[in-house]
Amino acid sequence: MKIGGLDRNFSETIKVRIIVFTLFIAASFSFLILRLWYLQVIKSDELKLQAENNRIRMVPLKAYRGKIFDRNGREIINNRPSFNLSIIPEYIKDLDRILSLIASEVNVDTEKIKREIKNSSTPVQSIVIKKDISWDEVAFIEEHGLDLPGVFLEIEPMRNYLYGETGSHIFGYLGEITKTQLDGLKVSDYRLGDFIGQYGIEKRYESVLKGKRGSKYVEVDVAGRELKVFKQIDPDFGYNLYLTIDIELQEEVEKLFEGKNGAVVAIDPKDGSILAMVSKPSFDPNLFAGGVSKTYWSNIINDAYKPLQNRAIQGQYPPGSVFKIVTAAAGLEEGVITPDTTIDCHGYFKLGKKSYRCWKKGGHGRMELRNAIIQSCDVYFYTVGFRLGIDRLSRYAFGFGLGSPTDIDIEGEKTGLIPTEEWKESVKGEPWILGETVSASIGQGFNLVTPIQMANMLAAVGNGGTLYKPKIIRKVDTTDGKLINKTDSKIKGSLSVSQKTLDLIKDALHGVVSDQRGTGRASNIKGIEVAGKTGTAQVIRMAEIEEKSDEEIPYEFRDHAWFAAFAPYENPMIAVAVLVEHGGHGGSAAAPIAGKLIKSYIESHQSTSNKYE
Repeated sequence: MKIGGLDRNFSETIKVRIIVFTLFIAASFSFLILRLWYLQVIKSDELKLQAENNRIRMVPLKAYRGKIFDRNGREIINNRPSFNLSIIPEYIKDLDRILSLIASEVNVDTEKIKREIKNSSTPVQSIVIKKDISWDEVAFIEEHGLDLPGVFLEIEPMRNYLYGETGSHIFGYLGEITKTQLDGLKVSDYRLGDFIGQYGIEKRYESVLKGKRGSKYVEVDVAGRELKVFKQIDPDFGYNLYLTIDIELQEEVEKLFEGKNGAVVAIDPKDGSILAMVSKPSFDPNLFAGGVSKTYWSNIINDAYKPLQNRAIQGQYPPGSVFKIVTAAAGLEEGVITPDTTIDCHGYFKLGKKSYRCWKKGGHGRMELRNAIIQSCDVYFYTVGFRLGIDRLSRYAFGFGLGSPTDIDIEGEKTGLIPTEEWKESVKGEPWILGETVSASIGQGFNLVTPIQMANMLAAVGNGGTLYKPKIIRKVDTTDGKLINKTDSKIKGSLSVSQKTLDLIKDALHGVVSDQRGTGRASNIKGIEVAGKTGTAQVIRMAEIEEKSDEEIPYEFRDHAWFAAFAPYENPMIAVAVLVEHGGHGGSAAAPIAGKLIKSYIESHQSTSNKYE
């Protein structure tokens, strides 16, 4: 009986275990079935997307910026293909080995790359570790492709300035967009790492030039290597710009100004078009196209000669004797002199106990207006300015376009300064002194002007009195040549003087160049009638340096040299202003440059049909 009982108990135990095991197996299969159903039905779309993301990668395609051409259709700025070396951390298993192999041939900062990977928002995001690598470096990466999983080359357009430093202050440069700039753009197609116009035309017309990015979707293998393209949305090209600049003239002026600091502006008196604009020292915008190092940037912004400053529109200098044009016009219009009024120049003008010297030690003798302009007699204009008073004199200076921006279509233009009694009282907290009027009458004292203001003033004198708003953009069009915008000439104002006064001044300015006693005779050109005015702007008081030669005076204390002119005299085609920093005398340092510039442009203009419409 016991044996039989044991058999029954054992049998019951086995049955229970079989049932439990069966239930366990059934439950396990049920769980697996439910899990498979959950993954394949409920999570199907999400998992499919994740799988596709592991296999499909979206690659942004940067837009090609619009090209820039000169007034005659010559290409100045375009884009060239650039190879960027990039990595995707997700596909890299042994980062140290990969970076070591890359660094054996390509100059990269491995520690910086590691920091960028650590700070990256996602491991599947590509990181550019070096821009614009050389052909030898491209060949190395391609050759070792199988050994560099997650490392690949991206081709993107890079800005290409065909003339190097020529015109760099006009065209400007690109720079990587900063987080501050990105945050300031409410609606934009920009991302960190993109390049944006930071200066000059590149900045002023960024929205026109930039284009719109595209994208492509590519299949990649487990190492992140591209297998094939599934879909591509091509980027849109930016619009092209046509400038009023004559790039051949620009190149020639740059050569004429080699070794000098300062600025040159050449303008068409008929409509205010800028023909050339030079600022020295300059820089090569190609160096900025791929990004510059912190060391280079620090060196260039701390350079004592300020190569990034566009002296043509931002340099503010005393106008020197070129300002005598304003003083003469004001004197005639206000009736304090006539064309025949004579003033004796003994070499100084006495005001109280103080004497104001003329540049000519022994004096010029008896002067009437025309000869006073031709020989640039300081005493004559001291007298006229003193009779006028500062406020009347300043009113005419403002009327000639000085002391306010010309509104040229480049950012950063300075206003200059034309002083008045009220200005000195409010800014300096001091009353105006009569001696300051004497200095102001020959373009010294508080007076400050920019080279573009001077060129625009001479253009207005030459064209009969119309002050144009200078322009540097001729037209904007699409890549297929369809015109979408054209900048028309805009009149900013007119010289507030009579035609009789203007004719008298023009005749005297012609004498400055053509007369044997004229201070600007170094700009005389055979067969071309030039009218102009020299100027020497003092950096320190004459009494401190009058006994020294230019070579004995430290460079930074030497006078600035001016020459402003227009030609041909009867029907001007060009007006120029030349400012040579610390160049000495306008007649010897600036006038010859202006003469060669004028000769080159007019002869070129007369011998070929100009394409500018």
